[in-house]
Amino acid sequence: MSESAARILPTHEVTNQPPPLPSINLFEGDIALVEAVRRSGAGGAEPHLRNSGRLAGDERVQDLARLAHRYQPELRAFDRFGHRKDAIEFHPAYHELMQLVFGDGVHSLAWTAREGGHAARTALSYVWNQADQGVNCPTSMTYASVKAIRNNPALASALEPKILANAYDPRPIHFRDKSAITIGMAMTEKQGGSDLRATATVAVPAGDGEFGPEYLLTGHKWFCSAPMSDGFLTLARTEEGVTCFFLLRSLADGTRNPFFIQRLKDKLGNRSNASSEIEYAGTRAIQIGEEGRGIPTLIEMAHLTRLETAISSAAIIRRALIEAIHHTRYRRTFQRPLVDQPIMQGVLADVAAESEAHLALTMRAAQAQDLAATDGTEALLSRFLVPLAKFWVCKRTPPLVAELLECFGGNGYVEEGLLARLYREAPLNGIWEGSGNVICLDLVRVLRREPQVRDALRGEIRVAGSAALSALWNEIDGLIDQVIADEQGARWLAEQIAIAVQYSLLLRHAPDFVSDSFRASKIDRPHLAMGSLKAGASLRRVVERAAIG
Repeated sequence: MSESAARILPTHEVTNQPPPLPSINLFEGDIALVEAVRRSGAGGAEPHLRNSGRLAGDERVQDLARLAHRYQPELRAFDRFGHRKDAIEFHPAYHELMQLVFGDGVHSLAWTAREGGHAARTALSYVWNQADQGVNCPTSMTYASVKAIRNNPALASALEPKILANAYDPRPIHFRDKSAITIGMAMTEKQGGSDLRATATVAVPAGDGEFGPEYLLTGHKWFCSAPMSDGFLTLARTEEGVTCFFLLRSLADGTRNPFFIQRLKDKLGNRSNASSEIEYAGTRAIQIGEEGRGIPTLIEMAHLTRLETAISSAAIIRRALIEAIHHTRYRRTFQRPLVDQPIMQGVLADVAAESEAHLALTMRAAQAQDLAATDGTEALLSRFLVPLAKFWVCKRTPPLVAELLECFGGNGYVEEGLLARLYREAPLNGIWEGSGNVICLDLVRVLRREPQVRDALRGEIRVAGSAALSALWNEIDGLIDQVIADEQGARWLAEQIAIAVQYSLLLRHAPDFVSDSFRASKIDRPHLAMGSLKAGASLRRVVERAAIG
């Protein structure tokens, strides 16, 4: 058979497949995000976000993310002569992505924006998490580290110019010789898990250094995120109890601080980012905060990384939704586009309304974080809404991404596409910074210790004229007393408060066709399978609002 004949065989003709998703602007094309930024006090960052949306939505960036996940980081524990090296090798695509996200200030915007810094940074992270989640792990830890490091003013003064620099410098040298640095953390130990009070790593005094008391650490950390970072926040036990420390990977004399990477974790998702298991053996570290008060010191950082897990999960849902809408617009079945089939439209609209609700909740938590310093009610809301968003958005991400993956049929399960990667990524944030049970117990503790949180929530949830919210608040009000007395119902309480806050936000800020769809799905007739909404013209409008282009 001739080559020309082979080219026209019917079996080689590709039909009824969507074209590749073109370059898109992940900010400009997202109506709900633009509106959330403006109402959250972060409108001054709009020009920045518009440019970021264009960068993150470029087809080439998506290809970089594909390569960074396809060719995963590798541990080089020793050089060829047998000397300890403890280096991580990455594909060039990973370094290029790191240059993009750090160059765009995903790690720094919260601290450098003139107003609404945490809300602006949350929106920026939402945009870049739709490009790749792996590189957003080091950006989020670098961002949140500022809060903890400021407990040592001398160290903060030296490090912050390098932390907040919008640049990426992967060279393994002392921080003073670098244009920018990244920060990681190593908390979890195999015997303790989420119980940081069980920390067994030992810290022995080593005298005063340039930035205050120094210690030598010995111990094993079961999870160390981003082990290629320039410095790490960590916990170790002194005579006074568990204390927070900061350690530099490269010391002032040019040597590398003992920091033995035992292995890289073979993970379900987040594969472009290295996660490791490490050992300290006489590792020099600087005390951060009060001795014996390490966990409260780190809670300040964990509060911000919990905000990141919520927005990262919301971004995973959002990107999967964009891909699903694009696919169903072009895929035809039973003589019309799949997106026009009533049952498919119901699924997409249901997910789209919930996706907008997750964005609204997380941006509201970020706004509360910005206002907490000057407004007592907002401070109370920040303490509750940040872990609430972390619990609920992370909890909802795996089933929603699974639902969207199903919109592709078998095509969604092929690793060449984006949905398979998003599906692997979906559960990760649920265990980062505390599993669902840990977060719910934290919410109960907030309600016990600060009973005035109840009034702040009442004010946030109650919207005049909404019978649905009035009824929901009455149920929540009774549940709070029950759960304070008996933690058994903590998950149900968290779920109901999250839904109530989300609906109140949509009722105030979203079009009726979005808030009505959310109420029907989550309050009037709650259902487990997505897409059980009644058919109607409004479903098409919900889908179109969520679409890009």
